[in-house]
Amino acid sequence: MLEYGHSVWQPRHKTLCSDLEDVQRRVTKLIASLKDKPYPERLASLGLPSLEHRRLRGGMIDVFKYVHGTYEADRPQLHLHDGRDTRGNSLKLAKGSCRLNVTAGYFSYRVVPIWNSLPDSVVTAPSINAFKIRLDSTMRHAENCTTPNAVISSHFGTSGLTASHACDK
Repeated sequence: MLEYGHSVWQPRHKTLCSDLEDVQRRVTKLIASLKDKPYPERLASLGLPSLEHRRLRGGMIDVFKYVHGTYEADRPQLHLHDGRDTRGNSLKLAKGSCRLNVTAGYFSYRVVPIWNSLPDSVVTAPSINAFKIRLDSTMRHAENCTTPNAVISSHFGTSGLTASHACDK
């Protein structure tokens, strides 16, 4: 329930991100054996990623479905890049420009830098399940820490961290 509708809305401010994450923090403290452990350790013990990590993963899964034509809803304003730039993956999305800060939070703007930073082997996966496995492996490979922001920035670069994506306001 905490991540429902992640494609439509994501918190843009640190306070909203923290408020949502606080729900999961409190629930994980209800487990007696984990009560005194720090939040990242509780998540690791339970095998749970943070909500922000799950929103990122869910967004990338949605983009994969849009790009490969398997999404059952209207396609957002996601367009494949013209292909002149040979860096990055072969299914790069064109970056739109937005003049308003609120527009930067739209799904079609916030997912592009992260999608474009994924390796070609991930975005060209033959199925949604193969994509999930490859995405998880790519993200796990980057994990030398427990916070999703550090994971994203260490692997996908800081371009993936925008105000609309990483809750940095």
